[in-house]
Amino acid sequence: MVDQQADEMKVFHINVPASTEDVARLELGAAVYLNGLIYTAREGVYKKVLDEGLELPVELKGLSNVNFHCSPAAALDEKGGYNVGAVTATASFRFSKWMPKWIARTGCRIVIGKGGMPADDYKNVLAPGGAVYLTTVGYGTGALLGRGIKQVRDVFWLDELGIAQAMWMFEVESFGPFIVESDLQGNSLFAKHGEEINIGIEKLYAGLKPPALHRYGETDDRKNEVM
Repeated sequence: MVDQQADEMKVFHINVPASTEDVARLELGAAVYLNGLIYTAREGVYKKVLDEGLELPVELKGLSNVNFHCSPAAALDEKGGYNVGAVTATASFRFSKWMPKWIARTGCRIVIGKGGMPADDYKNVLAPGGAVYLTTVGYGTGALLGRGIKQVRDVFWLDELGIAQAMWMFEVESFGPFIVESDLQGNSLFAKHGEEINIGIEKLYAGLKPPALHRYGETDDRKNEVM
């Protein structure tokens, strides 16, 4: 379902597992809310399944095709289950090397995180695999996203990997907002606007004095700059 008023961004509501048609309709810059079952998997899970050859604890195909790169703020409740008060996305580019095999293995069609993926991954990995990337909206939205988690269906490898790295299964409702960062043509919102910004970014440094502090990331040498 799509909500839109004149001159406003499109808003998509997608039921999970997301259909091929739903994923294909997503447009760069649109907002997305999810309903259904999603899971978390990052380096701890990828190493177990893809590097060490362990079987998935649950068959994801047909169950969920949305992989959230995150760390949940989860705590035991009085019934022996878990409450998730907030969930914070983590930087997805760190998991680039595992994504081709993960998409092929699980049928993942939506990857959620922050910071995006390496530019080549959109055209060479995600799009050919029928997958898109959704990004969280700035910092401080963890509690907002937590409201969309209605139930922890299950959690795997918690004792071994810890809260951040365990594989969580979340029942979600109106879970978002997320922004469509890539599409099935391999286009990237970050890459597109990054190129536009970089054209004039040198002007921002013109006439500035050298930085007083020289901590990591604070430098006027563009080769060393961290942005």
